Amino acid sequence: MIEWWKEEEYRTVAFLLLGGISLLLSLFQWKIGSLDPAWVAVILCGLPIIREAAEGMITAFDIKADLLVAMALIASVFIGEIFAAGEVAFIMMLGSLLEERTVEKARQGLENLVQSSPQKARLVIGEKESIVDAGAVKEGNIIRVLPGEIIPADGIIISGQTSVDQSVMTGEPIPVDKEEGDFLYSGTLNQMGSFTMKATQSGKNSSLQKMIRLVEEADASKAKIVGIADKMATWIVLIALLAAVFTYLITGQIIRSVTILVVFCPCALVLATPTAIMAAIGNSTKRGILIRRGDALERMSEIDTIVFDKTGTLTYGKPSFVHSEINSGVEEEDFYHLIYSLELCSEHPLAKALTSQLHCENPCPVENFQMFGGKGVEGKIQNRMIRIGNREFVTQEVDKIPQNMEEVARNWEEEGATLLFVRLDQEIAGFLVMEDRIRSDAKEAVNQLKALGISCVMLTGDQEKAACHIGEEAGLNQVVSGCLPKDKMDWIKGEQSKGHKVAMIGDGVNDAPSLKQADAGIAMGEIGSDIAVEAADAALVRDDLLALPHLFGLSRKTKKTIQINISISLILNGIAIVLAMTGILNPVIGALVHNTGSVAVIIHSALLLRWAKKEKEENLELFFTPKL
Repeated sequence: MIEWWKEEEYRTVAFLLLGGISLLLSLFQWKIGSLDPAWVAVILCGLPIIREAAEGMITAFDIKADLLVAMALIASVFIGEIFAAGEVAFIMMLGSLLEERTVEKARQGLENLVQSSPQKARLVIGEKESIVDAGAVKEGNIIRVLPGEIIPADGIIISGQTSVDQSVMTGEPIPVDKEEGDFLYSGTLNQMGSFTMKATQSGKNSSLQKMIRLVEEADASKAKIVGIADKMATWIVLIALLAAVFTYLITGQIIRSVTILVVFCPCALVLATPTAIMAAIGNSTKRGILIRRGDALERMSEIDTIVFDKTGTLTYGKPSFVHSEINSGVEEEDFYHLIYSLELCSEHPLAKALTSQLHCENPCPVENFQMFGGKGVEGKIQNRMIRIGNREFVTQEVDKIPQNMEEVARNWEEEGATLLFVRLDQEIAGFLVMEDRIRSDAKEAVNQLKALGISCVMLTGDQEKAACHIGEEAGLNQVVSGCLPKDKMDWIKGEQSKGHKVAMIGDGVNDAPSLKQADAGIAMGEIGSDIAVEAADAALVRDDLLALPHLFGLSRKTKKTIQINISISLILNGIAIVLAMTGILNPVIGALVHNTGSVAVIIHSALLLRWAKKEKEENLELFFTPKL
């Protein structure tokens, strides 16, 4: 079944087709008996405009461009110029359709965010366990959470150990090990162990529900762009009426006054913005940029600050094995083989990431395998005891880490990397470095954005050392770490209060409030969550950061194109008005002449389809590159 808004859109297209055919028949003077076919365009395209103008005036005394169009239609019909009336109605309905195609679609992202909320909870009362709605959980309730389940409320672990993917809240790529006394966010994913927790916040006070409210508030506070013709509507109507009345009083010819109303219709003004935006959207699509809201291009043209999320945006968003340090007395092949064999027995996300990269053949059988939550694993392979995990766990009851290895380990830790130390029997055999790597195109993208005069900032929930390391590699102007969703949103609000225009680039659910709050939100479309994409104004389909300089350059070019379109329409309308006042133009010829401006606007906007950014211009000046 077709949704109501789609039905209305299809009906408009059908009216335009019928109206266009009727105007062609009228232009070639084909009659239906004695009836002018242009009446079809007047009725199908004109009546909706007259109705909307009347409703706006009566219900809210709201003067829009539709009012002048309605006046021109009625006046043209009154003096028998049916073709002029139908032609004006057709152009205005076409402009309205193009404008509607560029506005915001249904806010599906918020609905997805609501649907991602935990639905059920395992409530523990005494020795009994029952499944209840997550909304029924109260503060102080005891809840059991099994592997693979979403944590239904904020709370504290009272028994058990686990590893939690809390990227939905913090954006951290590496799951966090949790044990008794640790805090948990609602909406995050329990990946491993079973545990029991005590709810501290639930329902509307939980972290996830607070995030949903942030998205709603940010979306409501973002002003929508008003069409240029409607902004100028009051003045256009006033000037048109004064000119028409003045001409009639001087000449006594009503046809001249009607012609003025016809040529004064802001057809080109109505088309100035939507045609440019539609062409820019076509251009960006070829570069792998999906623009979801046409009005965002106008906002992007004024951006002076870009805020990046770290994980999944500037980085690839998953832990990778990037380096190893092996003790001189250990064979490299044996080192990797033993690690691979032991980690195959583990369900920990770091173990899975490691084994997917090592790819050793013929793993050895493991005896007495044990997993120590939040610490590491150990087992026996070929009569040798192997332990892999964090520094404290691995170095228990053994000699200190060799000095040369210790210095290297400290350097990696200062950069925020995760280190997995390895012990063979009572000897430290080495360590592995796991890190979320920076994207290969991040630094070049940042450099090009800075060349456009845009300040580049990173806001992340990650720890300070890891954040500063990535920020330095990417060449950012500023790095802010340890940010929860509300912190990111508040930082953006602070910059906006200083007069800055801020864009946000993110990929996760935790970025949705900031994407909404920012003057322009851009999501990583390939790796990003559906919620982030729906909350954004645009999405990078291929996660190509080098598309960002093109996007912001294109937005500036689009704004210039719109300004030129407006100038074209005003100049041509001005000339047509003078000719109409002197009697050189009649309503039919006047309608055709004044709509020359509409054609000029459409052709000028179409140039954006093939616009490109010059690659080696020092100041990245933007220009149109013709296709040879």
